[in-house]
This record gives sequence, structure tokens and C-alpha cells, in this order.
Amino acid sequence: MSSAYPTIRRQSWYRKALFASLWLLLLLLFLFNLKMGSISFEWSEVLNFIKGGDGNARWLIIKEIRFPGAIAAALAGAALSVGGLLMQTLFRNPLADPSILGVSSGASLGVALMTLAAGQLAGTSVLNAGLLGQFGIIIASFVGALGVMLLIMAFAYRMQSATRLLILGVMIGYLNFSAISFLQFFSLSEDLKYYVVWGLGSFSSVTLAHIPILSVTVGIALIASLMLVKPLNILWLGESIASSLGIQVGKTRLWIVLVSGFLTAVVTAFCGPIAFIGLAVPHLARSLVASADHLLLIPLSILLGANLALAVNLVARLPLFGGALPVNALTALVGAPVVLVFLWKQKNL
Repeated sequence: MSSAYPTIRRQSWYRKALFASLWLLLLLLFLFNLKMGSISFEWSEVLNFIKGGDGNARWLIIKEIRFPGAIAAALAGAALSVGGLLMQTLFRNPLADPSILGVSSGASLGVALMTLAAGQLAGTSVLNAGLLGQFGIIIASFVGALGVMLLIMAFAYRMQSATRLLILGVMIGYLNFSAISFLQFFSLSEDLKYYVVWGLGSFSSVTLAHIPILSVTVGIALIASLMLVKPLNILWLGESIASSLGIQVGKTRLWIVLVSGFLTAVVTAFCGPIAFIGLAVPHLARSLVASADHLLLIPLSILLGANLALAVNLVARLPLFGGALPVNALTALVGAPVVLVFLWKQKNL
């Protein structure tokens, strides 16, 4: 009976039904993200917001807090899932994820320099700068991630081995961790607390003013990933085969690192480091369709990642958890079992 499943998963009707179900689930999860939380709304109030609303206090809660958080969750889940898929294809390693090249640690170092070092030098918390301080955190995170990404790209252009590039990313991560540890030791207690909370990941920190920038940047990078479908499909067969088929492996590797790194940098800048989504979702996508075709896997990863992030955001804001459960606590709870099941099935890994 189990041998029939791969055949079923390759059928056109199955894939159409799968995508239709995921789109429907995405809509439902998005609406529930607007409705549920520490304060529960009636469906009539949610529909009133969608129609334009009347500007009362309860309407503003949806507009200023829940709507931006839901949009951020969907975009972050989609971005990290595609970033993870690209990394797993590049390294042909099922345990690769968007943070494997050290981009997330670079973003963390940028925030650490902004909150911990700057606060110590100024003698007062950077958070006292209000809105300016919030945008400063985003900029510092993106600059840190961008710095690591440019370094990785420089090495990716020169290195002939993806394995060496992987080792380089791991070493950069360790160096960033060491620098952050020093900064934490000498930082102000208020800044240290903020940095620790930021490191737990959150979609609710994204405001309505952030949404246009986040949407455009993630959208451009996701479109760029779709333009890499052909080289990704060939690269999955191995670098030697890809080279023999006319693919410029070095150039392709560079573009993959750029797109995946950019997606990771943007999400980390706005939402903090979000773990496990980029690692687990590509495995779910491949298992659901039994295919290595990235023209299918990329859209599927986008939908699965967006759904997973919205579900996590919904649970994290339930009154049961005080409405402020760290996102990474839930992504690890969901993502780790997926990876463990994969490892159990792959006896030859």
C-alpha cells in the first residue's frame, strides 16, 4: 500500500488539490491571526476591518498590531523556507538551512553592536531613542547580515568546493558568536535583556510602517529564486554533472548564496533570528510531492512556510501563553520532529 503513495503524489489532480488546500488554509490562518489573541474579536469585527473599518479602538488593535504581525509571519515563513531549499540544493545536504552560512549570526552581531556596544559607550540604553532606535535595530541587523553575505559571496566566487564554503560559514558563525559573547559581558542590563528577547524571534515587532519594505524586498528575492529553477534542478544532480551540461557552477553558486542570504538577512532584520522553518519546510515539500523539481518545490515551500509561520504566530499569541510566547520555542517544537523523522527514514544518510 505504501508503495502507491509516491505515484499518487506525482498525479496532477493531487498537486492541484494540495495547492488549493494550502491556499485555503493560508486564508483561514490569516483570518484567525486577526481574530484571536489576548483579546478575542468577533468575526463581524474582523470583516469590518477587511472592509475598511470605522477607526475605533478595537479596530486599531487589528490594524496596528495583528495585521502587520500576520503579514510579517507569512512573508518570513515563505522567505526562510525558500532560503532553506536553496541551501539544501546548493550543498546537497538535507540538514542545511538559511543560517548555515553565518548570515543570521552576522545580523545578530549587528544588533549586538547597536544595542550592547553603543549603549555601553553612550552610557544609556539605545532603546530610549524610541522609533529611531527601532529602525536603528533593523538597519544594524541588515548591515551585519549584508557584511557576512558579501564576504561569503567573495569566497563563493573563488572557491571550487561547496563543502569549503559550508565550513567557512560555520567558522564565521563561531567568530560572530565569540564577539557577541564579549559584548554581552560588558553591556548594560537593559540592553542585554532586549537583545536576548530579540534573539528569541518575534513577528509582532513588525509595524505597519515596516510592511511595504518587507513585502517588496521579500517579493523581489522570491521572484529571483524562481528564475534559478533550471540551474537548481541540474545542480541537484551534482556539480560535475551540472558543469558537463553547460551550467556555470561558480556563477550559479554565487546567485544562490545572494538570494538565500538576502532572504535570511531581511527576515532576521525585521523579525529576529527564526529557527527551524527553513530547515524543516523543504523536507515537508519534497515528501508531499515526491519530486525534486524546483518549479514545484519553490511555490510549495512558499505556501508551507507561510502557513507554518502563521500557525506558530497564532499559538504564540494565545491567552494560555500570556500572548507573548517566543516564536523560536514553537518553531523548534514543530521543526525538530520533522527533521528527526527524516533522519530516521534516511538510513543511508
